[in-house]
Amino acid sequence: MKKLKLFSLIALSSAFVLTSCGGGSGKGGGTKSFVSKTGWKPNDNRGWFYAGKQQKLKGWPGMVYVEGGTFTMGLVKDDVMHDWNNSPRRMQVSSFFLGETEITNYEYREYLTWLKYVFPPSDPSFREIYNGALPDTLLWDNELSRNDYSETYFRSPEYDYYPVVGVSWSQANKYCEWLTDRANEKALMDAGIIAKDLYINESNNVGGSAFNMDKFKSNDPDMQAYINEQRLAQKSGMNRNVNQRILAANRSPAAPLVQKFRLPTEVEWEFAALGTMKNREYNNILGKTPEIERLRGQKGRNEGMFLENFKYGAGDYSGVPGWQNDGSARTADVKKYPANDLGLYGMFGNVAEWTADVYRPIIDSDYNDFNYYRGNAPQRILRNGDGTYARVDDGSIQYDTLADGRLLYKNLPGQYQRETIADYSNFRDGDRQSSLNFRAGDEDSAANANFNMYNAPRKNFFVDGSGRVVVQKDNASRTSAITNEIRVVKGGSWQDTAYWLDPGQRRFKSQSGGYGWIGFRVAQDARGAQNNRSRR
Repeated sequence: MKKLKLFSLIALSSAFVLTSCGGGSGKGGGTKSFVSKTGWKPNDNRGWFYAGKQQKLKGWPGMVYVEGGTFTMGLVKDDVMHDWNNSPRRMQVSSFFLGETEITNYEYREYLTWLKYVFPPSDPSFREIYNGALPDTLLWDNELSRNDYSETYFRSPEYDYYPVVGVSWSQANKYCEWLTDRANEKALMDAGIIAKDLYINESNNVGGSAFNMDKFKSNDPDMQAYINEQRLAQKSGMNRNVNQRILAANRSPAAPLVQKFRLPTEVEWEFAALGTMKNREYNNILGKTPEIERLRGQKGRNEGMFLENFKYGAGDYSGVPGWQNDGSARTADVKKYPANDLGLYGMFGNVAEWTADVYRPIIDSDYNDFNYYRGNAPQRILRNGDGTYARVDDGSIQYDTLADGRLLYKNLPGQYQRETIADYSNFRDGDRQSSLNFRAGDEDSAANANFNMYNAPRKNFFVDGSGRVVVQKDNASRTSAITNEIRVVKGGSWQDTAYWLDPGQRRFKSQSGGYGWIGFRVAQDARGAQNNRSRR
């Protein structure tokens, strides 16, 4: 009996390895010719671990595959603003998926509806969860402009497919986490692993009982409430207990898990906007017209018309009556204008977009020129004394504070508690913490003044009894606006001139604030996808 259990464990492990690792390409590689060291083939239905043929990686609906490669990142023309923060450099990017459009008002309202359903604001324990996820709609207000967008833009159906704005970088990341859970929930329902009547039973979807990937990946006992046991038994062909079936479902090809959604890095965003086939001076790809130089239509009804949404000049957001340059005074439908050569919409206008990176003036390509990203902060899941995972409960929800004083949840009930084990935002950036001349002591002291390169003003504020945010003045001497809470913004927007439409441009904004000209789109890794060489 012990030998049988040991063999079963080995077979299950081999099934997990075959599922997780993409096979090579070509005549001599790939899973078709692969045989495990146990002697079992990946898709041999005689094996007890067999749970359906291996699934090929496919793009999730609304995601566009971007084949990786090398390119020149940064400006290749004169830096007329003299920012000196985007000098050309050669970079390599892995293949990835990117949202074909920015996240729309409709899509973001889906997120809010789910939060309101699972964590009703009427419950005092959940009161801040929904409120903190709302976009800042008051940003449309202008002291010298008649404007009712603050009441209509986010909620009215005519703006459903316009890009959501007023969402901070921090809020956008929480949306990505939620989207990862909901996409996997849908994929597992379609595969028959999760019961399709999951939301009919309210006990499965109130507070911490809701589905999330933490519980699914760790075979949490809560999974028993919504695993489709009958379907799993049919697919596995064995009469195992529920926990064993969950384990097999997690690690078998029958569990078509969706890659994690996230914000694109700065280098990914710029690479996708250029599309690798652009005729930029440093790329040596000739015979192609750069996208940035194709802002006007060349023929048909679009001849002479702008094909991106941006500000043409002072007081000119859309053109004169009868000759609308771009036809949009503010934001526009995310698919109103043509996509670029990769099938991505709005990369050169409409709204600028958040990227994942912490902003620094210098990109340290000397240290890393492959999948560059500043802001790595690895985390680990906390465990209880008995070895089980520590969960977030109603009383252990933690919050960040947004720029307007609202609270944004750091974690949700039912998720596992995590702690940051390292923060590499300051790595080799020239500030005091990464300086060879680091001196201990108060960072504001005169002794450290020369080595405290990024000493931005500190935003201290409190919320009074009426809910108003009271900002306290920072009287210290400050020489920089840069902190680890400043994130890179890429692309031009409806209120920007053509100068900012070049993908090499970069700006920065606080991660806790929402802006009427900044939206976001999501990205996914493309592990194992398109391993063959491209043929031109």
